[in-house]
Amino acid sequence: MADIDVEYTLSQLELSEKIGLIAGIDFWHTFAVKRLNIPSLRLSDGPNGTRGTRFFDGVPAACFPCGTGLGSTFNKELLQKAGQLMGVEAKHKGAHVILGPTTNMQRGPLGGRGFESFSEDPYLAGIASAAIINGIQDEDIAATIKHFVCNDLENERQSSDVIVTQRALREIYLEPFRLAIKYSNPACFMTAYNKVNGTHVSNNSKILKDILRDEWKFEGLVMSDWFGVYTSEKAIQSGLDLEMPGPTIFRSVEIIKHMIESRELHIDDLDDRVRNVLNLVKWCAKSGVPENGEEDTDNDTKETSALLRQIAAESVVLLKNEDNVLPLKKDDKIAVIGPNAKYPAYSGGGSASLRPYYTTTPFESISKKLSTTPEYTVGAYAFKSMPSLATQLTNFSTGKTGYNMKFYKHPRDYKGDRENIDELNINTSFIFLVDYKNDKLDSNLYYIDIEGDFVPESSGEYEFGLTVQGTALLYVNDQLVVDNKTKQEKGEAFFNMGSTEITNKINLKGGEKYRVRVEFGSAPTFTASNGENVDFGGGGGLFFGCAKVIDDDEEIANAVKLAKSVDKVVLAIGLNQEWESEGYDRKDMDLPLRTNDLVEAVLKANPNTVIVNQSGTPVEMPWLSKAKGLLQAWYGGNEGGNGIADVLFGDHNPSGKLSLTFPFKNIDNPAYLNFKTERGRVLYGEDIFIGYRYYDKLQKKVAFPFGYGLSYTNFEYSDLKINVDEAKDKLTASLSVKNVGKVDGAEVVQLYISHKGGKTILPVKELKGFEKVSIKAGKSVTVSFDLCLKDTCSWFDEYFDKWILETGDYEVQIGKSSDDIELIAPFEIKNQKLWKGI
Repeated sequence: MADIDVEYTLSQLELSEKIGLIAGIDFWHTFAVKRLNIPSLRLSDGPNGTRGTRFFDGVPAACFPCGTGLGSTFNKELLQKAGQLMGVEAKHKGAHVILGPTTNMQRGPLGGRGFESFSEDPYLAGIASAAIINGIQDEDIAATIKHFVCNDLENERQSSDVIVTQRALREIYLEPFRLAIKYSNPACFMTAYNKVNGTHVSNNSKILKDILRDEWKFEGLVMSDWFGVYTSEKAIQSGLDLEMPGPTIFRSVEIIKHMIESRELHIDDLDDRVRNVLNLVKWCAKSGVPENGEEDTDNDTKETSALLRQIAAESVVLLKNEDNVLPLKKDDKIAVIGPNAKYPAYSGGGSASLRPYYTTTPFESISKKLSTTPEYTVGAYAFKSMPSLATQLTNFSTGKTGYNMKFYKHPRDYKGDRENIDELNINTSFIFLVDYKNDKLDSNLYYIDIEGDFVPESSGEYEFGLTVQGTALLYVNDQLVVDNKTKQEKGEAFFNMGSTEITNKINLKGGEKYRVRVEFGSAPTFTASNGENVDFGGGGGLFFGCAKVIDDDEEIANAVKLAKSVDKVVLAIGLNQEWESEGYDRKDMDLPLRTNDLVEAVLKANPNTVIVNQSGTPVEMPWLSKAKGLLQAWYGGNEGGNGIADVLFGDHNPSGKLSLTFPFKNIDNPAYLNFKTERGRVLYGEDIFIGYRYYDKLQKKVAFPFGYGLSYTNFEYSDLKINVDEAKDKLTASLSVKNVGKVDGAEVVQLYISHKGGKTILPVKELKGFEKVSIKAGKSVTVSFDLCLKDTCSWFDEYFDKWILETGDYEVQIGKSSDDIELIAPFEIKNQKLWKGI
C-alpha cells in the first residue's frame, strides 16, 4: 500500500469518488480509487480475535478470552501483549482495521453482549481498552473502539432511546472512551446502534462533534456499526465518516451528489468525511498489509498458544477454596462431571464469535494432567438448542469429522437437470451464509444438500433439531425426522433473523451407521417474518444438532454415584454462546435447565467438589454456601480448557479478580426495574450507581464483590504513603505488599478514591488505579501509583457542563476488592477546578 498526501489527494478527487469513499463496498472493504493510489481497506471483527472476511467457512483464527475475562486479568502489560497478538492475527487475515475492543458498560447481568466488554467500572474498562488498543496499534493495525455510546443492551437496539442524565453519561458511559483516547488514541471509533436522549448516535452532533472531536480532540475515523446508519444528510453533517457495510443504503452517488448540487449539503461537510477516510488510509499504509490479501493460518504456532494459555489462566478467578480443596493433586482420584466438561466454551455468540484454530475443554485438559483418564458423566444437559451434529458426523467422502455439502440452483424435487454448482466439506453445524458467493448464482435463492454418517455410541432415543433462516428438512436413512419448512416461527437465531428450533426424536441402535441428510433452502424460502430486525442479506443460515435423550433424574443419579466413588469432583457448568449472544439479552440469571439440581446433588454426594463456572456475566448460585471450591472461568478462547486445568492443579497460581460484581439474584442488580426497552426507550434510572457503586451505597450484600479473587497464597499490605500536588495535577501513592504464603503468586492492588462530603450525591468510592505485581513467597515489593489528580477526584457538574475538582476531604483507599479495604490515607483538595477535555 502506497503512502498518500491527504490534502493533495483530496483536491484531486472527483465528486463521485469522494462520495464512494464514505461508504463500504461490501461487508468488509472500503472504496478504492486506483488512479490516485487509494487502496481498499479491509475491516474485520472483532473484540476477542480476528475473524477475517468470512462468516461462512471462515479461515481459523486465534480466539482470546472474552472481554470480561480479559478485564479480570487486571494486567495492563498482558493485555497489551494480547492486543499485539490481535494485530499479528489481523495481518494473517489481510485486515488493516480490527473492529474492537468493545467498551460498553454492564449496567446489569443480562446484556446479551455483556461478555464482550471489560467491566462494570469505567476506569477498568478504559484502561483495559487502552492497553488492547496500544497493543493492536503497536503492530500498525488500526483499532476500532466500540460501540460509542450506551449500546448496553440488545433489546430493540437499533430503535432504543437511552434516557440518561448528562452526569451519568459523562462519568460512566463516556468515561472509558475518554480514557482510551487519553492513554492510547485509537485510530477509529464505531458508533452505537441506539439513540441517546432522542437522537441516534450516528446522527448525534453533540456526541460526535462537540464531545469526541472538539472537546477530546479525536482526529481519527468514525464509522457506523453495521447497518447502523439512519439518514444521509444529517449523519454526514454530524460527523459520521464511513457507512458500513456496503453497498451503501444512504450514501449513493445520486443522493449525495443531488444534495451537494442543491446545496442541501455543504461540500465542506463531505470533504471533512473524506479527509478522515484518507487519513485512515494513510495511517494503515505503514502496516504493509496488501490490498485484498490472502487469509492464512500461519500464526497457529506454539508461541501463539502459549500466550493464549497465559491469558486464559490469568483470567480465571478463584472464588472459594475452603479447606484447601484446591489445588488438586495428580494422585487424587478425580471425576469430571457436567455439561461444560466436554464442551469447548471458547466464546460468546454473535459478531465476537469466530472459527478457532482449535479448542480445549476442561475434561481433555484435566485428563492430560493425570496418568489415567478420569471418569466422566454429563450429569445434566445445558444446551439451549440441540448440540452440534457436525462434530458427531463422519464425512463419507473424506473419512474425517464433518459432512459433505453440495450446492444447487434448484431443490431436490426439481424435475429438470439439477446442476451441482459447488461442493464443500465442512465440520461445523453453524452455517451462516451471509457472505457466501458463487459466480453461477444470479440471486440469493439456492439449495444445499448436506450428508454425513452418524454412528450412535449406544442404543436409545435421539433428538435432532433444525434452526434456520431459510427452510430445511432433516432425514435419517431417508426417513423425514425434522421439518422446519412446513410451519415456521420466528426466533432469535442468526442475529434475530432466523426461526425457532424444530426438534423430533427417533430410536437408533448403538454402533450402527446412519446416513443423515439435510435439505436446505436459502433465505428467500423463509416463511416467518423478520419483523423489525435488520436483514444482513445473503443466503440465510442453518444450525443442525443432535443429542441422546436422557432421563434427567437418572443422569443426576449417575453423577451422584460417580461423585461418591472418588476423592474429588470437578463439576464443569455454565452458559455458552447460545445463552449469551449478540441479538438478544438473557431473560434471567439462571443456570440452564437442571444444572442447579445437578450441583446440589453432587455437592451432597461429595463435599470435596470444585465447581468451574463458565459464563461471560454473572449467574445465580443458589447452592453457593454449600460449595467448598469455585472458579469463574468465563469463555476462555482456544486455551480455555488448559487455563482452567493449570489453575486447578496449581501450575498457575490464580490471580484473576472479578471485573463484575456477582449479585446473589437478578432482582438485586441496579438495573433490574429498567433494563429492557419499554415503548421505545430505556431509562438509565440507576444513574451513576451501576455495579459496585450501587451495592456500596445501599450496603447491599452480594455473592462476590467487584475486584474479588483468591490466590493459593496470601498477601499483606502496609506502609501506605501518598502525596498530592495540586499545582502539578498529581496524586502519588506507594505501599508495601508482602507474600506471606508458601508459594509464589501475583496480587492486584486496587486504589479507590472516596470523597467525604461534597455538593451532590457521590459513590462511596470509585476505582481509580490498579497494579498487578508478582511476588515470590516470603518477599515484599513496593507498589506505586502516579495518577492525574483531576481525573481521579472529579465528578461532572451538569450546571456548569464541566468536570469539577471540588474542595474538601478525600481518602485514598487501598483494597484487595471493592469490599476489602486494607489501607486508608486522607488528603485534602484546597483549590476548586472546573475543566473539560482529556
